[in-house]
Amino acid sequence: MDYVIIVAGGKGLRMGGDVPKQFQLLGYQPVLMHTLQRFADDCKDLQIILVLPQEQIEYWSDLGEKYHFGVEHWIVAGGETRFHSVQSGLAQIPDDAEGVVAVHDGVRPLVSREVIEKCFEEARRKKAVVPVVPVVESLRHVSDGAVPRADYRLVQTPQTFDIQLLKQAYRQPFSKDFTDDASVVEAFGHPITMVEGNRENIKLTTPFDLKIAEAIINGHLNCK
Repeated sequence: MDYVIIVAGGKGLRMGGDVPKQFQLLGYQPVLMHTLQRFADDCKDLQIILVLPQEQIEYWSDLGEKYHFGVEHWIVAGGETRFHSVQSGLAQIPDDAEGVVAVHDGVRPLVSREVIEKCFEEARRKKAVVPVVPVVESLRHVSDGAVPRADYRLVQTPQTFDIQLLKQAYRQPFSKDFTDDASVVEAFGHPITMVEGNRENIKLTTPFDLKIAEAIINGHLNCK
């Protein structure tokens, strides 16, 4: 059995307004519904675990009724940090489970089917996989000046792992150096394999990001 843990714990302060970014409208439905739908459409046998702050669970349930959202998923209350929220999601997976688990940002609704498939397939062989895209702009270190952008990649999600590996890695004590799931697994001592992501798979953080996502979705709809 394979799983995806979708983490949507942000307050969305940089997006502006009172509605957290994962609940803001993108086209005809909230961002988070697009994200869950993408995994439900592309992975029919996948178990979806959604991690939300406790205070947002009732609001999400109300949205589901309002938009007649039918994707099956488990809802879990998150923790103080993303690390603790992923721990909460992992706790819903049986301790003896075998297979692959992905962790995906709830505000990345434009991940492609090809990237999802690639991450799951590669994780079955390498056990720890992250999608990345090249850096297209020049980089500059705040103290040391320019650095070669060819040496760097931008990391996306879904970050995908062997279930037992990720469960063991997340038994480590929390560290402020854990910036994502790959950093947790690396600290546990397992190497990370990179696969090519898709450029459209942006993390919606600001109103500008939302406008880009709307343009992408509208463009797709207009081409059908």
